[in-house]
Amino acid sequence: MVKKFFVFGVFAAIAIATACADNPGNPISPSAGGVLTAGAAPDGSTLKAPAPTLVSPISNQRVDTPELTLVVANSSTSFATDVPLTYRFEIYNSAGTTRLYVADGVPAGSGTTSHVVTLQLDGDQTYQWQARAESDGTVGPWTTRGVFVMETTQGYIRGNELYDPLMNGKTIGTIHGPVTFIPGLGVRLESQLSYISYQLDQTLTEGEFSIITSGMPANTEGGKTKLFAMASGYSDIVVNDRRMTVEKRGDPAGVVAWRFITHGDQVDTEGAERQFVDFREERTYFWQATWRNNFFNLLIKEGGANGNLIYDKGKGFSGRAYDPNPHVIYIGAPVGRSGPEGASVDHVTIRQVWVSSRPRPGFANR
Repeated sequence: MVKKFFVFGVFAAIAIATACADNPGNPISPSAGGVLTAGAAPDGSTLKAPAPTLVSPISNQRVDTPELTLVVANSSTSFATDVPLTYRFEIYNSAGTTRLYVADGVPAGSGTTSHVVTLQLDGDQTYQWQARAESDGTVGPWTTRGVFVMETTQGYIRGNELYDPLMNGKTIGTIHGPVTFIPGLGVRLESQLSYISYQLDQTLTEGEFSIITSGMPANTEGGKTKLFAMASGYSDIVVNDRRMTVEKRGDPAGVVAWRFITHGDQVDTEGAERQFVDFREERTYFWQATWRNNFFNLLIKEGGANGNLIYDKGKGFSGRAYDPNPHVIYIGAPVGRSGPEGASVDHVTIRQVWVSSRPRPGFANR
């Protein structure tokens, strides 16, 4: 009987040893750096650390800052405290089906880790995001996804793109002369000496400059007053050799005229081409100047960006591109040698300034 128990014990020991040899990864133990590196878990993670915790933005938070910052509470490894972790952040569309943005290798902060998103997300849109910890080729589990709404109340200048809503009581440009911010409507230029200037980081050789106006009758002051303009630098707008000016004249009342000067050509309205438009103070108007494929065009719609087309006129130009340097943008226009008569349209309210090589986005049409 004793021999039988002995034999059974020997076979059991052999079986256990064989099993361990067949499964060298079990039992699991920390690697040299303190990170568990066993086979992937059902969720695909290979780093033995819990998911970080989303801090902000979450729970449909509305983000109205110029830059979006994602914040997580840090994760930690299960068997060591000195393991260097980095973080990966991802942003998805509202349905969570399309990945729009990825940032990896973000160094861990103290207690929390923050990342400033470099992609300009469209406003008035809902987004999802997630994050995970990573270390030396191993990855932790994803967080549950957070949801946020990107607002459009802030403006920005990035490269050769500019957006300034002007409906939030401020501007990203420089104010000259008296102006009044009207919540939800924009900024009103109080005199012909009032204007706002912006300087793009890069020259926009082809693109569009568009705005929405309200509170502007056909009969305003000034014979050559300008609604919006562009130039090379800050020299006299009247003689600037890379100027684009869009005029809404007060004498004769309601006449629309424009001029566009490139590196090698000039196109403008002349004589009968300067067209009368019966602007009404109680109505809203969309203005869009475009310069693409050697063609400059101005269109105006009554009722906003999706309203009725009431003006559409353009001309082709030859030679080299439009190349102001630096590229300066104006709402209204500064006083030049022709005096206030050729400066800004007064008492007009302007909002939703868009300058870009990209088509105007829907969020800029409110």
